[in-house]
Amino acid sequence: MKYLIIFFSAFLLTACKKDKETVQNPTSKDSLNLVKDSAKTGTASGKVLVDIIPFPKEIKECSCYFARNKADFEAEKYIYADDAGKTAYMKLDGKRMAMNLISSSDMEVDEELTKEIESDQYKISVKGKKIKSEEALLFEGTLTIEKPDGTVETIPIYGECGC
Repeated sequence: MKYLIIFFSAFLLTACKKDKETVQNPTSKDSLNLVKDSAKTGTASGKVLVDIIPFPKEIKECSCYFARNKADFEAEKYIYADDAGKTAYMKLDGKRMAMNLISSSDMEVDEELTKEIESDQYKISVKGKKIKSEEALLFEGTLTIEKPDGTVETIPIYGECGC
């Protein structure tokens, strides 16, 4: 019985010492790594989050509207729309924005489309080439978004302009 008590005491003493080492070891690494989802915030990876918008109710007549590609365009998943005159609409970093068009090319005359848009937080440039002329003019190109911190995001676009 005496040996059993000594053996049991030694066992407990060793087990408790091991637990303390595991808990107090500052060099041990936790296997759980949390990764922030950049798609939800838009800024975790230094990128601008560009969301899909419904066609703006404010636009009544002539307009330009673009999606990321032809499939998204046909599915009406627009990322940009403007009233072909004064105001451009986008959803950037989770906020729907109405921004001033600074300049826009004459789409009827030119084979290339250019638009410059500015707000307090973004400078946006739209460039495209005419790929089809019918009632509405189809364009393919790029949309470039620049933030004051120097972040630049360039997205391919596909869409149309017309009345």
